[in-house]
Amino acid sequence: MNKFFRKTLFFAVLTVTFMQSSWSLSNAEYQALLERAEDNTAFFETDFRGNYTVVQNKPGEGQNVTEAVMYRRDRTASWTILVTGPAKEKGKGYLQFDNNIWFYDPADRRFTFTSAKDKFQNTNANNSDFAPQHYARDYAIEKAEEVKLGKMNCVLFTLKAKVEKVDYPMLKLWVTIDDGLVRKKEDYSLSGQKLRTTGIPSYQLIRAIEKNYSIPVSMVIQDNLKGKKIGGKVQYEQTQITIRNVVFEKVADTVYTKPYLEMMSAK
Repeated sequence: MNKFFRKTLFFAVLTVTFMQSSWSLSNAEYQALLERAEDNTAFFETDFRGNYTVVQNKPGEGQNVTEAVMYRRDRTASWTILVTGPAKEKGKGYLQFDNNIWFYDPADRRFTFTSAKDKFQNTNANNSDFAPQHYARDYAIEKAEEVKLGKMNCVLFTLKAKVEKVDYPMLKLWVTIDDGLVRKKEDYSLSGQKLRTTGIPSYQLIRAIEKNYSIPVSMVIQDNLKGKKIGGKVQYEQTQITIRNVVFEKVADTVYTKPYLEMMSAK
């Protein structure tokens, strides 16, 4: 496991210590903070474009790197991902519109239906990890605690799904109080088994349309079910997603269509 993964995994699984202080939020404030955390994942006023580097690390097997460009139009729940590397994967793409997600493979020039729960390029990331998150819309607060995550003052939310169409029926979410940003997330099965751990060490602030948007610099997703014992210790599969060259500006409507993926895959 390389140095970056060790460092970011350490961040993702930091021990939480409870605050021994006088500040305390009301139930209404907890709900407002969860809604802010959800709002921080969406960009309804403008289109989004960014370059993604997705590094899949399988213990004992090395790494696989995928480069991609993502376009998002959150106000219409549309997004497009075009894979640009490596060469053998170039031209593949993903497209969401009308609440459907399609995968395009230029090898056979076919679109196949996929879902938000499916894995992106066989990594530990779900397709839904690249889209806005619906913490307040789709989940109810079972418990809220004011805690420390490292040096950050957070609220630790325990959430339970109130709708059926979610990736995971239970979540634990660490949200910093001052800015409403998610710093850590744990995904659980209905029985309470921990499935994934996601750490977001830092955010980049991008100014657009007289508004600041907070975009993760990188995130690390650990699959808590897929591991291998190496040197006497279990090491889990991880996926690191790095986001750069973020631009908020109008994107042509054609980008969010099947013909666009077909055209770009031919280049």
